[in-house]
Amino acid sequence: MLIQEHSIDVPTHADGDGNMRIFIFHPTIPNYPQARFPGVVVFSEIYQGKINSPEKQNSTVTGPVSRFARQISGQGYIVAAPSSYHEFTGPEALAYDGPGTDAGNEYKIKKVGASNPKYGSPRVPFFERQNSLISILLTQKLSAYDEDASFAVSALLALPTCNGRVGATGMCLGGHLAFRAALDKRVAAAVCYFATDIHSHTLGAGDGDDSLERAGEIAGELVMIFGKNDGHVPPAGRDLIRKTLHEKGVLFSFYEIAWAQHAFIRDELSKGRYDPAISKVCFEMLLELFHRTLVLDLGTKTGGEMKVEDVC
Repeated sequence: MLIQEHSIDVPTHADGDGNMRIFIFHPTIPNYPQARFPGVVVFSEIYQGKINSPEKQNSTVTGPVSRFARQISGQGYIVAAPSSYHEFTGPEALAYDGPGTDAGNEYKIKKVGASNPKYGSPRVPFFERQNSLISILLTQKLSAYDEDASFAVSALLALPTCNGRVGATGMCLGGHLAFRAALDKRVAAAVCYFATDIHSHTLGAGDGDDSLERAGEIAGELVMIFGKNDGHVPPAGRDLIRKTLHEKGVLFSFYEIAWAQHAFIRDELSKGRYDPAISKVCFEMLLELFHRTLVLDLGTKTGGEMKVEDVC
């Protein structure tokens, strides 16, 4: 399916007045201008910048996220990719290198503008700190993340070409943001790739996030995908997420893939972790969920548990 790309700017307020750029990847079918499609919000990892100058309207998200968004859009979904750090940073997306990684984690700290006594002031340059910023508890305010997600969903639903159904997906930080997006009752399904910080409650200022505690509010269906060799979300963390989702009564699938590491779907500068074969299988799981929940008209859910007959 053909794709058209553009961006829109949306005013934000949760972490100070500003504008969030949302990149739109829109499928098109020649001679069918009134065709309607489901929407999908795609959340990036930390390598995402803000574009705040008119001459940079064509600047986009990182290469891997752009290709991921195009893959989804080409299957018949309007994709909205919000800029998570829209309060600051330069006009281009961050590079997949040391400085880009440092900057992305630095922005997570600067978003709050406070300090953690364990790691020192976020205003101290990254290279002067001895501890990895990946483990720092201070991040962008949860209300700002949630506002971004809500506005991205609203932007999709406001399009006359949207069929009124929306899903979410993302990787790493974006996997957690897709999880939190599913707290919005308008989100019918979410696919979370190696979502970080959920198990450790380390997304957000102060005492951290409440994502697991609020998991019972998720009304849609989840797919959680991790590599068994993911060092960012250890086995105990994955067990905690799975156990909590069961206890909260969430409808979900949970996959732990042998040999897969963190960032295994990132096809650029993945430090040897990219696995195209596994990525293909995971993408098929994404398409199955989104087709069933966003494309098909299933009518009204009647409720009740499905009775499974114990047969061979």
